[in-house]
Amino acid sequence: MPPLLTFLLVLGVLVLAHELGHFITARLAGVKVLEFGIGFPPRIFGIRRGETIYSINLLPLGGFVKMLGEEDPSDPRSLAAQPPLWRLVILSAGAAMNVLLAVALLSGTYVVPRDVPVGQVIIVEVAPGSPAEVGGLQAGDIVRSINGRQIRNLFDLQEEVNLNLGRDILVTVERPAQPVVPGQMMPPGSGRVVTVRVTPRWNPPANQGPVGIRIQQVNTKVVSEAYPVWEAIPKGVERSYRLLVLFKNEILSNIARQIWPQPVGPIGIYQLTEQVQELGTSYLLEFTALLSLNLAIINMLPIPMLDGGRVLFVLIEVARGGRRIPPEKENLAHLVGLVLLLAIIAVVSYYDLVRLVSGGTVGR
Repeated sequence: MPPLLTFLLVLGVLVLAHELGHFITARLAGVKVLEFGIGFPPRIFGIRRGETIYSINLLPLGGFVKMLGEEDPSDPRSLAAQPPLWRLVILSAGAAMNVLLAVALLSGTYVVPRDVPVGQVIIVEVAPGSPAEVGGLQAGDIVRSINGRQIRNLFDLQEEVNLNLGRDILVTVERPAQPVVPGQMMPPGSGRVVTVRVTPRWNPPANQGPVGIRIQQVNTKVVSEAYPVWEAIPKGVERSYRLLVLFKNEILSNIARQIWPQPVGPIGIYQLTEQVQELGTSYLLEFTALLSLNLAIINMLPIPMLDGGRVLFVLIEVARGGRRIPPEKENLAHLVGLVLLLAIIAVVSYYDLVRLVSGGTVGR
């Protein structure tokens, strides 16, 4: 499939899931839905079914569910006329559906056969004064597990460390009597087993990493893995949770290191989609799931115009004993939020375009 079609398909799936969450819960609450739109206006075409118009719109970077009276409670079937609990459910349902989509997609990555590089992860160097040295790790140690999780490749080690920034981890290594020879796999149990306690750092010195080790993978072989559905679903749930923790830890680590993350707009996401597509179906599913989780998180930020901003207004109303903020003031806040959001997208897209024209890729 051409990368552009793949990008539009990925975006369409994310938007459809999100808007379905709003649509289904609105209908369950008895709210009148005026339009269910994929993409943003101008409208290309629309079909009326019952009281709702289902439309496809020109700008393919989002979608919307237009409900009656989103800020005006004068009609009993308007969104604003519903009890606060129902409004919170409807406004949060889009993000909830993105989380459920991520779980489904990640479960799918365990069903689809996937090539996994498996080898021995060796500690090549331990930085002086680092948590690794304090804990007792040594160059030449073969990392077998962290917190009981088997370490089969560099990715496993890096993920387990980044999941536990600021917390103690138990690292189990085998300390061979002689160096590992490339091409000769050292079987578990043939060296002295040592378990040490290490605390990964939020703000490590440059070129050291959270624990202060340099690692290398040797004796690598590629194995194909797939799981039955009943095993894949729990793994998909666990993977979703781990990705959320990694996302949170990355943000906190960037704050600790005073690093401003490089935002990525639609052009950057297109570049990433093109790169991931080349790796295979399983990786594309995981990438889409990651985007879905990011969409859920960003959309629930307490910023006017976003779902989280609308949730904030409902919570303020509850805190004020049911007294609403005047609709015109809420509308103005959402309008300002929309203008700021479009401005941010425009700026990020500009830098994405500059990077694309100069031959760069995301993150460089």
